[in-house]
Amino acid sequence: MLAKLSTRPAVRRCAGASALALALLGAGLPAAAADQPQPDLSRFYRQKLTWAACQGTDMPKDLQCAKVTVPLDYARPRAGTLDVALARYRASGTSRGSVLLNFGGPGGAGLPALATEGKQFMDLTKGYDVVTFDPRGVGRSSPVSCGEGSDVASAVTEKDTDISRPQMLLKRLRQAADQCARFSGPVLPHIGTVNASRDLDVVRQALGDDRLNYLGFSYGTRLGAVYAAQFPGKVGRVVLDGVDTLTESLAEQGVAGAEGQQTALDDFLDWCTTDLGCPFGQDRRTAGDAVVRLVRSLDENPVPTGFGGSFSGQDLVGAIGQALYSRELWPSLERALASLVEDGDTRRVLAFATGGIGLPRERHRTDGGLVDAQDVPADNLPAALMAINCADDPDRPTAARLTKDLKDLRAAYDQASPVFGRYRLTQLLLCYGRPKGTDFIRDRVKNVRSEKMLLVGTRGDPATPYRWTMETAHRLGPSAVVLDNKGEGHTGYSSSMCVHRKVNDFLLYGSLPASGSSCPADATRQSVTSDSTG
Repeated sequence: MLAKLSTRPAVRRCAGASALALALLGAGLPAAAADQPQPDLSRFYRQKLTWAACQGTDMPKDLQCAKVTVPLDYARPRAGTLDVALARYRASGTSRGSVLLNFGGPGGAGLPALATEGKQFMDLTKGYDVVTFDPRGVGRSSPVSCGEGSDVASAVTEKDTDISRPQMLLKRLRQAADQCARFSGPVLPHIGTVNASRDLDVVRQALGDDRLNYLGFSYGTRLGAVYAAQFPGKVGRVVLDGVDTLTESLAEQGVAGAEGQQTALDDFLDWCTTDLGCPFGQDRRTAGDAVVRLVRSLDENPVPTGFGGSFSGQDLVGAIGQALYSRELWPSLERALASLVEDGDTRRVLAFATGGIGLPRERHRTDGGLVDAQDVPADNLPAALMAINCADDPDRPTAARLTKDLKDLRAAYDQASPVFGRYRLTQLLLCYGRPKGTDFIRDRVKNVRSEKMLLVGTRGDPATPYRWTMETAHRLGPSAVVLDNKGEGHTGYSSSMCVHRKVNDFLLYGSLPASGSSCPADATRQSVTSDSTG
């Protein structure tokens, strides 16, 4: 869930479908293991950063880059290392340290986001160096890949998800998992939010900060909450905007996501069908069916692209899902869909597609060093999203259980959305064949004894529903302070002037709003990111 900060419609939850998905895959979790003595990490915490101008013609001249080295495996710090890419804008005045930004995903690279949208955060340079990073497995920091130029979900085709042939599906899912492991290299077993949080603490120390000041959007709120649980004494001024769930399984999250995206699509079609240029006509009653037919037609007969690949219905679903994050993109989406429907031209739609379309890369750097920006695999964002979500989720149903439940799962996701249901279900199923994820987040991220953290929940946020803000606040305990954004859109910092001001006041001056205070709707600001991450 990348931080696409813009106006969005409210979520229409389907409690029955969500409960069904949770019951199908929400197995009980084992008790957390006792804390073990930690290996010596002192050499990583003694690092000093060397900043220099960022390389690349698209990098602003005043943006500086550096790297920090972290253990590949924190349990065995001598077994290998990897570098984490950093970027910063220097404080314009007297600096009180750094504030770190995470733009969401999981799988969203911080460096290109800050380079493109840094102006959104220039107010924070009044007191901070504004810093971002590419988390492990993401962007320039040992990027993972599945060797697919398009979305990872396309690795399993419509034919493969035929519920009447579950053995074929399970075989293809395992092949997909093996392919991701082959292309990703040694970082894949050590990816995930728990390790990324430990990297974040090494970064904090390397920046010279006694405490972490942090602004995380969407998935970045999960990372921030995990950090607070792991390092409660190191929490400074922390803001979590567009609050992620800490308890729901991937199955339930997938249903919620499909429902939210369907709601956004419905609102887009309400708008589109009032325009003569709408490729689905002016009859709103039939426009939704026309979208479903287009997706199915492309799944049956993908069209070629100028990149040497093909464009399927599921590629289209991923592209539409990205465009729906922002109302400002609706006119561009309408024109892109018209080009596809009327001329078979995929170029405009591909501009919205997650991660882009490209050729598989047989090799990329696996020695832990930073990769060049142009060598980041085209599918890194969706591959990292899948890897991190699977690493963070302990549910791994057996083949027998999955075979038994597949029909009901398909029905639940189709009920959530006839357009996005299968896409979301495929993302869930692609965890099959991967190692079991950690139970740390569900079991241990609660009752955090840290400094107060500001949680921003937006009422009309379909990607991270407002109820997740309240559930996570309750779970974190007295350290959580909730700001209720009455507007619409995924996250509030750049869609609400009120939220923007209150977040800045807290980060810069320590002025924390009373818990339960609110901001009115405000749709005058633009999205923070417009790139391809849940």
